[in-house]
Amino acid sequence: MRSDNAKSGMQQAPARSLFRALGMTDEEMARPLVGIVSSYNEIVPGHMNLDKIVDAVKQGVAMAGGTPIVFPAIAVCDGIAMGHVGMKYSLVTRDLIADSTECMALAHQFDALVMVPNCDKNVPGLLMAAARLNIPTVFVSGGPMLAGRVKGEKRSLSSMFEAVGSYAAGTMTEEDVKEFECKVCPTCGSCSGMYTANSMNCLTEVLGMGLKGNGTIPAVYSERLALAKHAGMAVMELLEKNICPRDIMTEAAFRNALTMDMALGCSTNSMLHLPAIAHEAGVDLNVDIANEISAKTPNLCHLAPAGPTYMEDLNEAGGIYAVMNEISKLGLLDLNCMTATGKTVGENIRGCVNRNPEVIRPVENPYSQTGGIAVLRGNLAPDSCVVKRSAVVPEMLVHEGPARVFDCEDDAIAAIKGGKIVAGDVVVIRYEGPKGGPGMREMLNPTSAIAGMGLGSSVALITDGRFSGASRGASIGHVCPEAAAGGPIALVQEGDIIVIDINANTINMKVSDEELAKRRAAWTPKKQEVTGYLKRYAQLVTSADKGAVLLGN
Repeated sequence: MRSDNAKSGMQQAPARSLFRALGMTDEEMARPLVGIVSSYNEIVPGHMNLDKIVDAVKQGVAMAGGTPIVFPAIAVCDGIAMGHVGMKYSLVTRDLIADSTECMALAHQFDALVMVPNCDKNVPGLLMAAARLNIPTVFVSGGPMLAGRVKGEKRSLSSMFEAVGSYAAGTMTEEDVKEFECKVCPTCGSCSGMYTANSMNCLTEVLGMGLKGNGTIPAVYSERLALAKHAGMAVMELLEKNICPRDIMTEAAFRNALTMDMALGCSTNSMLHLPAIAHEAGVDLNVDIANEISAKTPNLCHLAPAGPTYMEDLNEAGGIYAVMNEISKLGLLDLNCMTATGKTVGENIRGCVNRNPEVIRPVENPYSQTGGIAVLRGNLAPDSCVVKRSAVVPEMLVHEGPARVFDCEDDAIAAIKGGKIVAGDVVVIRYEGPKGGPGMREMLNPTSAIAGMGLGSSVALITDGRFSGASRGASIGHVCPEAAAGGPIALVQEGDIIVIDINANTINMKVSDEELAKRRAAWTPKKQEVTGYLKRYAQLVTSADKGAVLLGN
């Protein structure tokens, strides 16, 4: 056992004395040491129940003959961090989480790990750590929040942000907003739509690193405690069979994940996280293959914000395995990939039926013949940008309009809420990329303001930042190269005509090469005064199309 390096032989008697200081017995030291990485805290609603999940995992590990030992991982609530300097500290935690977990796991020589995350950067950060460490690992998340109910209709966090926009437009009263505030987030759990946290938890199932139901069983269901116990038992089986994350997260598994990303209509942030996780697993996942996969993968689910269904509905309809079984009818999944169950994908999904064709469309009747995410290119984004196509209204799939240019999110929000953005405009927000932000802030506030102002079917938004999974509309992010790196988005001027064709995967500005060359010669990069971790992050981070991984990793 790996842990013998820390606990066996005369040389390690001093270490054993410290284990004894923890109250550990000879019997416990003789067993495999299983690290349980707990993301529990009291500021993130998706994490407030993780203490109970962790206790259940500990029981499962102990029942299967291991010694469970808990250590922490940090987590930021994107919704609370949204709209102020705190959002600069969201994406950047992904790498802190991966690095700190690596440090803890190797310093203490754990034999196996159970990861207990739930929210946006926490899940990919721990997946990155699992791939990097490559010791037997299972994931069990805290689970999704139940949908709220306002005036008899299901609602979620995206409805709350849009309510603020409606108030600014004069179509909603302060009392209406207060009702939304009190009802849209009714329980603990990751926000109830197919936003980033739930997207990544669902894709953890697809990758094979989580057990059935990990992405969809609601946080408040006791069934999730049972799942956590089974996760604790499963990691002991993986340890016995020496099945490690890189045996599971293969190139074929990542192609499965991208395929299911398209079928489910996941957050565009998955296009940032999947390449980063693949990088740690030694797999080159180029975003170029996204359109190739999308072209043959039908979109079967329209969960909030794309439609009126929520994670609880997907769970009742059969969950991720049911969607995978539906997609497998087209021969689009590699069914031979190994998973944390100790079985293959094909064995896992066999017999998992679709119980609600309104929630999970059959492959014969998809929402669209192509996938939920599209990668666009053109003279505005030579290296790519990303849009959640399944959340774009049909009339905005092709759009042409004048650029309204802002050098930060805050100025754009003020203009939108001030009534300065009109139908047909293309809002451009730049210097919000991984380097330029730094930290690549999410743009849920401006997209929600646009929707709340009644402009969701007539105004596009383009940024080198990124979007919350709760964003909807023609919200095009991850523009590469970013403005801070001298990308063409830095050269856009007020009134330039922007042409977006999501069907053709193109995005261009009607500006000649000669004019762009003149603008580039006169361009000087915008300076950002940052200190501490953000300064180091800005110096090391790569572009969004590379997963915004850090140099040297």
